[in-house]
Amino acid sequence: MSAKPLLIVAGIGNGTGTGAATARVFSKAGYRVALIARNKEHLQRVVDELTSSGGEAAAFPITGYTYSAISSVWDTIARYEWPSGQPSDIRVALWNSGVEAFGSFLTVTEEAIQASLEVHVTSGFAFSRKAILAFQENDLDANGCRGTLLFTGATASIRGNVYTSAFAAGKFGIRALSQSLAKEFGKENIHVAHAIIDGSIKTDLSLSRRPGAAGEAWKANPDVGLDAESIAKTYWYLTQQDRSAWTWEIDLRPAHEKW
Repeated sequence: MSAKPLLIVAGIGNGTGTGAATARVFSKAGYRVALIARNKEHLQRVVDELTSSGGEAAAFPITGYTYSAISSVWDTIARYEWPSGQPSDIRVALWNSGVEAFGSFLTVTEEAIQASLEVHVTSGFAFSRKAILAFQENDLDANGCRGTLLFTGATASIRGNVYTSAFAAGKFGIRALSQSLAKEFGKENIHVAHAIIDGSIKTDLSLSRRPGAAGEAWKANPDVGLDAESIAKTYWYLTQQDRSAWTWEIDLRPAHEKW
């Protein structure tokens, strides 16, 4: 029995952002989807949506983003018995988790620094290690790739700013990791790509910060905010690149974003 491709996503928020959108795009393309996040309710809602549309998806809740928690949940996913009984090949892994750690430098606490580094860097190392080990077991696909490891970055991945000292430290770190992995494991036909999301994504959280008519106008205007499905389609494109022309880093922003 041939194996079915599997996408693993870490971080889906409340299901209106990049992680869940990526799950939808890949599920429609025939991938199984394993979702990792802290909120069981949000996880199950996305899983129910995918399965009701004919896809295969499963939720893998964790109590927090730590090295041990991420390593453990990967082992759980690897052992998971999918209802169809068909084996899986882990072909794509998306590190989409993040933590808000904002504030002027002199107000940043030790806890905020630790949270940014724990979620963005330490847990990202664990996720990457498990992904690379899984990809090394795969045969080459039609594009000459054993697997694709994707990272969702931010403006703060390449530029610090007022109020982002702790957040940017974590985002800089995971970007550096992605570049290091791309250079080390490209030689094994493992594709690693980092996406700089330079602007606000149209999620429920973003909309809640823009109440009233102004928020509705922002949501309706494709020139001023990033659409999560469009980001997900870019991720799909990255997984379809031929090995002769791989992208390591791509930046995405709406047409009218100031940059």
